[in-house]
Amino acid sequence: MIPMGRIALLLGGFLLLATPAQAGLMDLLDSIESPLQESPELPPLPDEPGKGKNWIGTEIPKPDLPILVLAGHADSQRMAGSGTPGRAVGMRGARPMQPGITDELFWNLLTAKAVVAEGQRQGLKMRFYDPGVRTIRDSDDPRTNWSVGREHVSNGGYAVEIHYDAYSPHGIGPGIIPAVLYGFSVMDEALAEEFGAYPYDYRGMLGGPRRGVAMLEIGQLEGALEAGLRNPSTRQQSLQTIARRVVRALRQGMVLANSPVEGTTLLKGSITEPVLGPREDVSE
Repeated sequence: MIPMGRIALLLGGFLLLATPAQAGLMDLLDSIESPLQESPELPPLPDEPGKGKNWIGTEIPKPDLPILVLAGHADSQRMAGSGTPGRAVGMRGARPMQPGITDELFWNLLTAKAVVAEGQRQGLKMRFYDPGVRTIRDSDDPRTNWSVGREHVSNGGYAVEIHYDAYSPHGIGPGIIPAVLYGFSVMDEALAEEFGAYPYDYRGMLGGPRRGVAMLEIGQLEGALEAGLRNPSTRQQSLQTIARRVVRALRQGMVLANSPVEGTTLLKGSITEPVLGPREDVSE
């Protein structure tokens, strides 16, 4: 039998020697919490994992509360689950956009701020929260995105965390991973119309959605999307295009809120094809 100390040493060595592509995948996998104990506040897991949009958003946030926008991985740097480095860094050896943080967080921060600025310009009540501390190992620390988001949602608000998905072949693509605590929101329904949707039970229900925080994947951090963001001459236009799409969807969510459907309903049966994919090229 191999001593536990030696196993830990071997695993540590493997992590240090991992290639960028492997490191990106491990960050993705490590960012996923083990399924928590089932709670009566959460919908039941389906008999088989969902393969498409298996939910309908009908819950209405309080109109007097601002929409809370968060930047994914803002509190999980230099630890497991820090976000994707993007294909440029992970596969092509490009320099990170900012030393000390992943490229995903760099773009999550700029995108979240752009969304709030655009939403406020269009008259929406919105605010951005940044924990300001880049490494918080306790996910239930009151400063984390998820803790602040859960508090906001428990008071009747809506919270969404901005993400960019891992590059191929590890990521899936754009779409909203809906919040599951307190029911599915009309805001997530509207974002699903614009960006596509993941099943509510994606990877056994992620930690953010279990706490009431929706997770919006803008797209995989590669190709034209990543190039448009990294190029200084197209960066602002790319961010503005993304922000306008998010705000357009959120405004539509407010329209849905004015014509509510009673109760939260799960779609029955199996959807064989994922409802994923953008309605327009965000690099435009």
